[in-house]
Amino acid sequence: MPWLAGPNNITMTLRIERSVRQGITVFTLSGRMTAEEVAELKALFDADYRKIVLDLRDVRLADRDAVKFLRDCEADGMKLENCPAYVREWMERENN
Repeated sequence: MPWLAGPNNITMTLRIERSVRQGITVFTLSGRMTAEEVAELKALFDADYRKIVLDLRDVRLADRDAVKFLRDCEADGMKLENCPAYVREWMERENN
């Protein structure tokens, strides 16, 4: 059995939903965010030339690579909405 499972013991993965809000691309993320998903997100960002917002309300777990990626995104001017407190604290520790 996986160490992190959702309903019916299904392994949790990252779900990425793309929408546009007033000319801004919003990627709503939910689930588990790891280095593998970071590569996928980078490819999506490279393909979209609009301003990007990441909505992290439903991110349940993030690994170190994901936290560093989010920190770098924010440093580059990307807006992070609904960032979980543990991710925000981890991002701040990574800055130090």
